[in-house]
Amino acid sequence: MIYLVEDDNSIRELVVYTLNSSGMKTVGFAKPSDFWAAMENELPTMILLDIMLPEEDGLSILKKLRQSKATKKTPIMMLTAKGSEYDKVVGLDLGADDYVPKPFGMMELIARIKALLRRTDDGGEDEFREYRIGQLYVCPSKHIVKVGEKNITLTLKEFEMLCLLLESRDIVLTRDQILNKVWGYAFDGENRTVDVHVRTLRNKLKPCDVIETVRGIGYKISGDTDK
Repeated sequence: MIYLVEDDNSIRELVVYTLNSSGMKTVGFAKPSDFWAAMENELPTMILLDIMLPEEDGLSILKKLRQSKATKKTPIMMLTAKGSEYDKVVGLDLGADDYVPKPFGMMELIARIKALLRRTDDGGEDEFREYRIGQLYVCPSKHIVKVGEKNITLTLKEFEMLCLLLESRDIVLTRDQILNKVWGYAFDGENRTVDVHVRTLRNKLKPCDVIETVRGIGYKISGDTDK
């Protein structure tokens, strides 16, 4: 079940119709109060959330969802006309897994929803793997990230991207490769999703600066890594 919170009737009806026609059961809500009422009866497998809403803005809803044990790991995709980098960073920092600015194509939306659902399906791999670089410690199976003795809280995509870079130590990964591995879709030449996530990840890992930018190519992590 997918829940969509969108107050624009034409967009909400189109998305709900298209997703249901594609075999993904979807229910739309024009008001946050209706959404919260539905959450009391049934929890969705994914939430599509607009920012500009009546009663309560989408970022406030996102924050509440991430604070609840029941929805802490529920995949959440932001659908919004607010495309500034500030709004994107705030949404991602609060725990959004992806961010799709309006207007968007329905085929792209479907592809990104499927990719997000695949990426958030826990396969239970690498149970005993650990990484240590300087002050940084990462245990993927336990979802632990530390800088020194400090526990670091990352969004799902930040965590997956960090693990990918650690697994590919000393190998430069392009934005295209990172998007395909972490988000499951190809880089379109304009998408800044990877750059935004790298920026927020670096800020959270300070002063442990392990991510290197390779100009014109992408990103990598170098250094001796204990596994």
